[in-house]
Amino acid sequence: MNAPRQITWNGWHVPFIAPWSRETPRVGTIVRAPRGAGIAYADELDAADRRNGTLWVRCPVLRGVGKPNLAGVHPLRQRQAMSHMLCQVCAKSTYDEAFNRWGGRHLFLVRADKGQAIREGETTATPPTCEPCAAESIRACPELRKGYTAALVERPQPWGVAGTLYDPRTLRPMPAPDTRDGLTFVNYEDPQLPWTLAARDVVTLLGCTTVDLDHLAAHDTTV
Repeated sequence: MNAPRQITWNGWHVPFIAPWSRETPRVGTIVRAPRGAGIAYADELDAADRRNGTLWVRCPVLRGVGKPNLAGVHPLRQRQAMSHMLCQVCAKSTYDEAFNRWGGRHLFLVRADKGQAIREGETTATPPTCEPCAAESIRACPELRKGYTAALVERPQPWGVAGTLYDPRTLRPMPAPDTRDGLTFVNYEDPQLPWTLAARDVVTLLGCTTVDLDHLAAHDTTV
């Protein structure tokens, strides 16, 4: 896909995956799937409601309309960025010149306490970032200014989704108290997957090498 136009707000680029105020998720009526093995929308007709059999949250696509929520994540655009390895900020492919310079690796930049590196096999719902956007993000993003870590990753592999689990008996959403955004990570092999309303794609990071962004800016090919 071609990268969409860049949108700025208060002098900074608005991340591609950030939702806007007119993109409030639509709350559909959750019912038991026809065969009883999972959840469905009562008015589910559009194939866009599902991906690989998993039900996804509905959200309008009105990028640039209203005000950006820089701390939020738009479900569809996050999924596009993760599926195609697009930069979460500018939406350009991370299969770029830097990818080749880094020996066929993607740059992942995530919020972390100081000194906490990305672990081998770690799961994340944060899409990759290109080199220029990573440099801007650590200056512009309030969350990253609190602490971040970066790694070059050889193999970001599909792992599952992050979403809201529904109780198979009551069809009520189940709390996820240990997560910052209230979402539960569910593996594709997990029997709870049919009872999950997905909101993020999740990958597992394999072949991780922790990096210093200053070294990357200096075009260090020995990382």
